[in-house]
Formats: sequence, structure tokens, C-alpha cells
Amino acid sequence: MAICLAACEKNETPVYDKNYTALNVWFGSEQGVVYDNATYNFSYYKGRKDITFRARVMGLPADRDRQFQLVAVEGDIEKVGAACETETYTIPAGQTLVTGKIYFDTSKLPNPEVFSKEGEEGTLVFRVKDNGEFAPGASEMSTLTVKLYNRLQKPAHWDEAPSGYMNLSRFFGKYSRVKYQFMIENTGYVDFHVTFNQSVKYDEETNTLSYAYANYIRQVLVGALAMYNSSHETPLTDETGELVTF
Repeated sequence: MAICLAACEKNETPVYDKNYTALNVWFGSEQGVVYDNATYNFSYYKGRKDITFRARVMGLPADRDRQFQLVAVEGDIEKVGAACETETYTIPAGQTLVTGKIYFDTSKLPNPEVFSKEGEEGTLVFRVKDNGEFAPGASEMSTLTVKLYNRLQKPAHWDEAPSGYMNLSRFFGKYSRVKYQFMIENTGYVDFHVTFNQSVKYDEETNTLSYAYANYIRQVLVGALAMYNSSHETPLTDETGELVTF
């Protein structure tokens, strides 16, 4: 494992050989959906969790395993410290695509209150560490940007989602912090996506629900809310005083 804090190093001009091949890295799907960034919220998890990225060789597969590492080059590297780790990733012989993970551990934050204030946002930017094997990929796929939070945060795709995905408001209505916290407590799903183009109800690797399963989750929440309201003198209201509904 490579701790992100130790990842800053002096850039040197590499000596490329004729087999030097570019490597694209991105957050998104294998089918080509590319996100500008990923988000990680330390407040959602007490221990170690991960986010997934993709890497694809721009060229032909090799007859041997090839490895690469990620290095944090910009952002709040010192504030995150040992709470972020990467590893050595392997592209097997005969293949050009691999799925990798970047790990975060809330318990290792140097300051447990970092990124917790309203409006406060952290960032880490990663690139492929030069090892004489791979050149940087296309400009939009040469780095990985992770936005960091440490408080309950409205999902970026609640009101508007990327192509191929659906906004969460379509299923769960108007956003509020109280509503989102209720959803997390009753489903366990955090910052998830919804798509038409998925046969399984939930893809853990991409944290994506199918359209049908999202509708089912909505019904689960309707039932959970009814149970809550029947067992409390006051119905569940959000931070603005409005009744929570689904």
C-alpha cells in the first residue's frame, strides 16, 4: 500500500522505450461514462472504505502482466495524511482494462474535523506514477480528482445526472438533509446512482441501482416513513420545517 501523504515526489523526465504505451484513467463505467470527479465523504463511514476507478491501455494487449501505481500530486495531501492509500495495480497479460480502488480510512484522519464545516471541500488529484511502462493518457483521462467531505452532503446527481443515469429527485423528491439521513439509515445506500442500463438490481462495484430497484427502494422508504410517523407524536420534518415525503 502507498500512503497518499508520501506520494509527492520530484518530477523527472522519463526515458521512454519503443514499447511505451499510454494509460487512460477515469471514474465511471467501462462502457464510456466518464465523471469529472468522484466524491468521498468521511462522515458516512467510521473505518476503511474505497472508491473505484478504471484504467485502460491505449494500444494492444501485452504478453505479460503490467503494473502501475497512482501518486497524489495536488490538493489537500497533508490534511488527508495516512487516511488515503493506493496500491500497485496489475493489468494482466492479454488484457487492456483493469478496475482499481483508492482506499480511505476515517479513523486515520490527522484531524477528525477536517472538511466538516459547511462549504468546506477537500480535493485530491492523482496521476499515474511514471515507471517507464506507461505514458499519460488523453488529457481528460490523465488524472483522477476526488472531492472530499466530512459531513452529510447532497449528492451531486440529486437534481441532474450524467447521460445514462437518472437524477435521484425523480425517485425521492425534493432534497433535504433530514430526508437523506433517513434514507441512509433505512437503506444503507449512500451517494448511489440509478440507471436504466443494468440487469442486476444493485452493482456494488459502481454503487449503482437499477431503475426497477430504485422504485422498490422508494416503496421501502414510504413504508419506513409511515412506520416512523405512526410511532412518533410529530411526523418527520426536515431542517426547513417541511414534512418529509417520498
